Amino acid sequence: MRRFEGYRVLITGAGRGIGEATARRLAGEGARVLVTDAEEERAGRVAEGIRAAGGLAEGRVCDVADRDSVAAAVAYAAETFGGLETLVNNAYSCHPDTGLFEDTPDEEWAADLDVTLTGAMRCARAALPHLAAAGGRGCIVNIGSVNGLQDFGNHAYSAAKAGLGSLTRTLAGHAAPRGVRVNLIAPGTVHTPNWEGREENLRRAAAVYPLGRVGRPEDIAAAVAYLASPDAAWVTGITLPVDGGILTANGDLVHALHGA
Repeated sequence: MRRFEGYRVLITGAGRGIGEATARRLAGEGARVLVTDAEEERAGRVAEGIRAAGGLAEGRVCDVADRDSVAAAVAYAAETFGGLETLVNNAYSCHPDTGLFEDTPDEEWAADLDVTLTGAMRCARAALPHLAAAGGRGCIVNIGSVNGLQDFGNHAYSAAKAGLGSLTRTLAGHAAPRGVRVNLIAPGTVHTPNWEGREENLRRAAAVYPLGRVGRPEDIAAAVAYLASPDAAWVTGITLPVDGGILTANGDLVHALHGA
């Protein structure tokens, strides 16, 4: 299935994890992908791997916390590819919580919001004119988190992801008359390189997921492929949990109510 034949795609934070899996998935379905990452070497490695597999991709550095870097990446995609149909906002920042909330450093709070929320705004702002010129095929897929919907810790990151959900809804209404759809995916725990050295945490987490495992980057990439494709042509402004059922489950409460 090649739903993205002729599509031009820009993905942020695509040097590994969910972003890399998404780049590979969309390229595998025919898209021409600009793989961007704050680390240029990562972006280049992923793009090279896609080309080696027969896909079309280029790598470029993009720091979503820098307006000029974002503008340059979007302009490069539009000029090199001849347009842009899809933006996937995947880049994020997540600092660990301090022991007490009152000890949260301003700079860590600001960094998480600047990259995760404002960074997505910068990318959408730069890309929107090109997406609007895509003949009704333009779309933005934001990568949120279940942290933006329930308490799973990480105050700043969670606040940023919740804000991204709100931005998704308001921007969807604004962009719809221009033929651009905007949606968000809220992943649960996903086994990405960020969990390196903490595999035991993932093993324990898997035990509380109704589907019995944590997510894989490919699970999220599949959802992106749906929302970015013509199959979702009448879908905009939604938050789609891809979470192994964790938002439906509260085992501790169930056990408490039933005396287990």
